[in-house]
Amino acid sequence: MSKKTAIQTGSLAVLMLICATLWYRNTNSAGASDADVRPGAAYRPMSVENPRIHWDHLNDPEAAEFKASGRDIFNWQLPPPPPPPPPLHIPGPGDTDFAPPPPPPPPPPKLPLKFFGIGTDSKGSARRAFLSDSGDVFIVAEGETVLGRYRVLRITNTSLDFEEISSGRRASTPLEEEKPGS
Repeated sequence: MSKKTAIQTGSLAVLMLICATLWYRNTNSAGASDADVRPGAAYRPMSVENPRIHWDHLNDPEAAEFKASGRDIFNWQLPPPPPPPPPLHIPGPGDTDFAPPPPPPPPPPKLPLKFFGIGTDSKGSARRAFLSDSGDVFIVAEGETVLGRYRVLRITNTSLDFEEISSGRRASTPLEEEKPGS
């Protein structure tokens, strides 16, 4: 007998022994709860609040009335389809119940300044935006106002978020980079 055959025979014998043990335990035991019960232990009945038969619950299904759906179960043909719903009335101009659509929202505010750069303060913590208006340069931080009409909300590497103070409308303007030779 070769070594491979001996290993296979030994493995088969071990597996058969395991299967026989499991089969014996499952057929000779009534369940896992038997291990917890000792012979001669005091019997404790289950706690049932009201052991009487509830006749009222048993009679409920008998009192139920069958309501047919209108279809003959012995007829293979489907019943006719229900009538189509009435057409939906959509009021148009000139109708008494016509309400005009709401006006479109106003366009987002436009910052009249050019956002051309960003920087930080000497400590490196607060961001600053550089805005220009035909020669005048404004340096503002987040939360500050510019031209008395716009509040800077957030400064990022690519855009400046701002709010028009009078209306509360918000918008964003992109960073405008200078072209070489301009």
